[in-house]
Amino acid sequence: MLPQMNGWLSCFSFLLLCTYYMSAARNANTLLELSPQEYFSSLQPGRASLVYFSRDVSPGARLFLEQLENSVGALQDYGISVVKVNCLKEDIPRYCGKENALMKAYLFRGNVLLREFPTDALFDVNAIVANILFALLFNEVKYITTLVELQDLEDSLKRRSNVVFAYVPAIGTPEHRAVMEAAFVYGTAHQFVLTTEVALLKNTVCEDSDALSARLFFCHCQRVLDLTQPCRRTPMVQSLTTLNIHTYLKLMAAPIVTEVAEDPEKVSTVHLQLGLPLVFILSQKETYEVDKRTAEFVAWQLLGKAGVALLSRDSVDLNVLLRSNVALKTAEEGVPIKYLVLEDTDEIIALVEDKIKAEQIQEDEDESDNNDQEIQDDQVMEAVYRDRKRELPLELIRTLTEETFNAALMETAHMVVLFYASWEAVSLVMLQSYVEVAIALKGIQGISLAKVNCWDWPDVCMKQNVTQFPITKMYEKGARPLTYTGMLGTAELLRFLRLSSISCPVKLTTIEEVDEYLSGEVYADSSSYHSTSVLGIFHPSMKEAREAFVEAGKMLRGYVITGLYAEDDALVLARKYAVPLPALLLARREAHRIDSVLLSKQSAPDIVQTIRSQLLETFPEITVENLPDYLSLEKPLLILFSDGGLNRRVRMEMLSLANGKGHEAFLACWMNLKTTPVGRGALKAYFSIPPPLPLLAWVNFHSSGEVFAFPSDQSVTETNILSWLEKLIAGLEIPSATLSDEAWKPPLPAYNFLHTMEATLPEFTVHAVDSRGGADELQQAEKVSEETLTVREEQVEELGLEAEKGQSPGRDLRGTAPRLAGREKSPKRHTEL
Repeated sequence: MLPQMNGWLSCFSFLLLCTYYMSAARNANTLLELSPQEYFSSLQPGRASLVYFSRDVSPGARLFLEQLENSVGALQDYGISVVKVNCLKEDIPRYCGKENALMKAYLFRGNVLLREFPTDALFDVNAIVANILFALLFNEVKYITTLVELQDLEDSLKRRSNVVFAYVPAIGTPEHRAVMEAAFVYGTAHQFVLTTEVALLKNTVCEDSDALSARLFFCHCQRVLDLTQPCRRTPMVQSLTTLNIHTYLKLMAAPIVTEVAEDPEKVSTVHLQLGLPLVFILSQKETYEVDKRTAEFVAWQLLGKAGVALLSRDSVDLNVLLRSNVALKTAEEGVPIKYLVLEDTDEIIALVEDKIKAEQIQEDEDESDNNDQEIQDDQVMEAVYRDRKRELPLELIRTLTEETFNAALMETAHMVVLFYASWEAVSLVMLQSYVEVAIALKGIQGISLAKVNCWDWPDVCMKQNVTQFPITKMYEKGARPLTYTGMLGTAELLRFLRLSSISCPVKLTTIEEVDEYLSGEVYADSSSYHSTSVLGIFHPSMKEAREAFVEAGKMLRGYVITGLYAEDDALVLARKYAVPLPALLLARREAHRIDSVLLSKQSAPDIVQTIRSQLLETFPEITVENLPDYLSLEKPLLILFSDGGLNRRVRMEMLSLANGKGHEAFLACWMNLKTTPVGRGALKAYFSIPPPLPLLAWVNFHSSGEVFAFPSDQSVTETNILSWLEKLIAGLEIPSATLSDEAWKPPLPAYNFLHTMEATLPEFTVHAVDSRGGADELQQAEKVSEETLTVREEQVEELGLEAEKGQSPGRDLRGTAPRLAGREKSPKRHTEL
């Protein structure tokens, strides 16, 4: 009976053990939650643990906890446990007592505290893993800031060890994580050195480091025999990922030249195993020393790109031409070895590099479809990473909190506030532009700049109706806030702020004031930010039209200066400029003329549309920024594509055509492909093989979608173009392409930049109105905004010219932190042309 009982006990114990390990496996990536006593009693000597002490979970802390939980598995791979300690169960004054203590995470080794981390420094899994490994490997990974430190370290390691030198633009980036993970594995074999100083990188490389992001170099100090000689440095050409660095270090550890004495088809080296080619230098006994030096020279030039082997003809019976001196073996199976006759080492190096370049181009083409979703964010983050070490004079920008926000709005006539998230790439791009604007506005009275980090103060952002970031708003005492909806560039934002500080429409009461206004004497200090001033003229009895113009002026504030004259002698102005009332006068400063326009439609949206159309140029240069306004005219485009500026003759011919008879039926315009290179993508869509430039094309987006090319053998003259257009309209011309009308959408909702991008030429759009004006007012303004912008937003996407210079003015907050409630908008449908 006893043996049977022992058997049952053994079986039961085994089942318990299996259950335990299965449960542990399921929970391996789950954030462990303990009381303070449970945590401190579980600490083991030498074992690292990352712990967050939590009391009440705020929206900002909630996102941090999500990222912390996502990092559990990655940190456990390095023997680091991750714990959340609940301070509600038990209070520990040092970690649970103060509010700022709850915004930190702590790294322990055993019961010894190694480091405290602000939670905003651990903004995602990459940042968490990079920072924790950096802290644990602090003695193994040297951090330096100058070239002298690097040289001293290299000198101290000559003949003893090699150096892996890495530059990352910022701590916590994916590249920083990759370097730290490599240091964790290879730290005993090489000395790792890290810097975030771009000046040090500039002193290390010869190329323009402003165009570089993270870089890594292998310093061959162990091979140095003469201590007076510097260590060779081999740059890593691939992007810094964990796999690429691992591959790179394996190649650096391989022999510089491998001597072989067997059939090349049977030779296998680490280079071939890693997918790189192997170059054979064919040698013989009489030229062995010379051939060996040649092989070593070529090997150093191709280090990290290909392997080099010295093959003795005397040991292998090669059935090849005797004059063949080089062979190339690739990693592809079944591809025969190529035996070549080359004149010098430059030809060998060019042979390999050209092959690598061709393979890279093919690989990029094959993967382009898969990477489409990453391109937009990668470009933004690349810019952020490249510039994050730049010192920003943030002292010019006031940081607002929940306690100081309302009081700050009352301290100055115009308070500009940037609502952003400190961890988000587009926000950081906007912050750089914002700082440059602050520098430009330094010393100007009446305008103050401030910022609110929505990660730290989500309640402030929610109360201010911030549903996407980054968003810039201008607050004025007694008025509704103005929301900036333009591009992210410095010039655009600065223009908006300078023009927004002018309360529009400006009310004029005398003819003399009108003359000063139209001449530009009024607000002369802002003349560089606008080229046209608009004046509305009304008889005092035209109350509804006058009020609609006032509303239109408020909607356009920040993008165009508007004035209002509604006195008894308004008819005097009407007779002077030969226009019946109500009317608009447009003072065009650059053209030195004043145009008059009858206001036939007198609602606020109609007045806005009238002003917009009047500010459009006769023969405009199409850019990404102004394209929406010109497409809103719903006319076919007669567009001249040019690889640079237009010569005077062609410009005069096109201007004559644009002003001539029948010009209302189409829009004559041109595009400079040097300043707007995205237009080359449009040409590629229009013509499988684009004709030579300059190229005149007729593009009808709004009906047939047909594209016609002006005959390249004819000169661009008004007569020739009109004759060609007559044939085209008569159906005698064959279209070069017909554009697809298939519906398409952005690859991801967050990439719908064109949905939120507003046109910035001719320097205005309809304003969004904040909730401070009331819910009804907000809904009405949104309705007006959507009605006036729907056509423009859809059409800018038709041409396929995605925002090359500007990015979205905001990133949707839904699904990110702080999780603010966002108003859902119906998706737009686009036509791919």
